[in-house]
This record gives sequence, C-alpha cells and structure tokens, in this order.
Amino acid sequence: MQRKSQLHETERRHLMIYTVTLNPALDKTVEISGFAPGQVNRIHALRTDPGGKGINVSKVVQSLGGQSTAFGILAGQTGREIEKALAAEGISCCFSNGAGQTRCNLKIVDTLNGTTTDINEPGAPISVQTLQELLQKLLQRLCPEDIVVLSGSVPPQTPEDIYASWTQACGKKGAKVFLDADGPLLQNGIRGIPWLVKPNRAELEAWMGHPLETEASLLEAGRALLQQGISQVVISLGAEGALFLWDEEAYRGWGISVPVRSTVGAGDSMMAALALGTQYKLEKNQLMKFALAVSAANVMCSGTQAADLDVVQELLPRARVERIAL
Repeated sequence: MQRKSQLHETERRHLMIYTVTLNPALDKTVEISGFAPGQVNRIHALRTDPGGKGINVSKVVQSLGGQSTAFGILAGQTGREIEKALAAEGISCCFSNGAGQTRCNLKIVDTLNGTTTDINEPGAPISVQTLQELLQKLLQRLCPEDIVVLSGSVPPQTPEDIYASWTQACGKKGAKVFLDADGPLLQNGIRGIPWLVKPNRAELEAWMGHPLETEASLLEAGRALLQQGISQVVISLGAEGALFLWDEEAYRGWGISVPVRSTVGAGDSMMAALALGTQYKLEKNQLMKFALAVSAANVMCSGTQAADLDVVQELLPRARVERIAL
C-alpha cells in the first residue's frame, strides 16, 4: 500500500483481486440545486468518471492503497476514454473489445433536496464469443484464494445465468467470488454459490418473494442465503448501515453520519472494502468497521470518485458494530 493505515498491521495474504464489469459506462455527474423535471435546470458543477460497478470497486481498492485488475468489455471511443482514465489512475486493466459504443450514464445530484437521479443507457449487446474470450482471460489468471468481484448490470441479450456460470467456473479454480447484482442476475447467481453476496433490502425482498420490513425478517433471509452454501452475507441498509452474517453469527453495523454529496457507488465502496479486508485477512470486527467507514467516506465524494484513505482513517473510530442473535 502507498500510504500507512491500520491495514499495514495485518500480514497480507498473497492473493489477487479481480473485478468484472460486463456493462461499463462513462458516468457524467451533474449537480443542480432544486432539480425540476420538465423545466430548464442550471448545472453548477459537473464531472466525468469511468464507471460500472466492478470498475468502481477497482477505483476504491486503488484509492485505499490496494491493487486489483479490472476485467470487462469496452467498445468504441467511449471505451477508449474509460481505459485511458483507468490507466491514468494506475489501475491494471484486462479488457476485451466489443462492438458499438460503451454506454454513457447521467447522474443528476440535487444538492438542495439531497437526491440522486440515475439515467442509465442499456449498453450494446455482447457476443457469446466475446464473453467467452473474457472469461478465459480471467480463468488463466486465477489462483486458489484469489477474489473475483462480479457486479452490476449486463448488456441486453446477455444470458441471465451468466453470473452463476462464471461463479462456478471461478470456483473450480479455487477463487472466492463476491457477487453484487439484482433481479434475475442475483437470483440465478446465488445458484452458483458465490463466497459472498451483498444484496440490499429490495434485492433480498425480490429473492425471497415477500416484504422484509423488520430486522428479524432480514436476518431470516440472510440465514436462507447461508443455507445455500454461501459463506458470507452482507445486507446493505444504506444510511442505516448493514447486517453481516457468516459462520452462524450475525452482526449489526451502524451507518456513520456524514455530509452526503453523492450516494452513487456507496455499495461498490463497501464491496471494495470487503474484498480488500479479506485480502488482508482482517478480523471480523476490523473488516466490518472498515466496510462501514469506506462506504461513509464514499458518499462524501462527488460523482463516482473513490473514497479517500485519510478520510476512512478519520471515520474508523466512529464505526460501530454489535453482535446480534441469528
């Protein structure tokens, strides 16, 4: 790591973090005070960042002083801009070339009302051949105990069971797969038995098929995931924090109150912290607090900027976790 942190105190296990982004994007974030649909709105700040959930994870890992390799599929001029921006940040990349243009997304941050509106393009379809080529590139790199983060949406016409098949393929190489997806991608992906899943309340409700209005019902859903063979379940609760379940244990992590600039990428930041903390073999209590602090630091940034390690260090003493009955 480039800067000193508490992570230095834990011996690093020699393994790699790989992120996979099948539907990358160039994210344009605009800040508007009092965004009004159907009217002329004045932008008072804007920025453009390489995005997509896996790429966001790699950006945060890099910002925290770790290293990862970003895998994905890029196309056209937009794709070249993304790859150039990632290279400028020092992030190792391994992309395959797709047809058409990589998508562009618009994030509208209303600084007056504290809301974020996402307007996302669907992305261009990817051929089966291109997907298989990327998977083989990844499998050739994998060693036992490596971490593979599969996250985000996929382009139109991509098989809905792709995360399940990729999870199984990576698992055969001994890798730990961290899955962060929604809808059929999550529901099918769970069947591949990833090592870790990080659903939010809505995603978990869709998987269970009914509302989860209490902490007890969320824990019941988390137990159901553990029974599928998943080793660790992290239920993201937004500003309220998260629930952490593994080894027949459950913990409540409380959200850290911070000034919010953008909530885009907060979940990706938590995933980055979980991956990096696992790489550094942090103890459970350290890992959970680290994840909460990194997520809080991220929402203090504009656009999809990565959380800053110095800010994370300041927030760590405020992170609070409590063991609860499972």
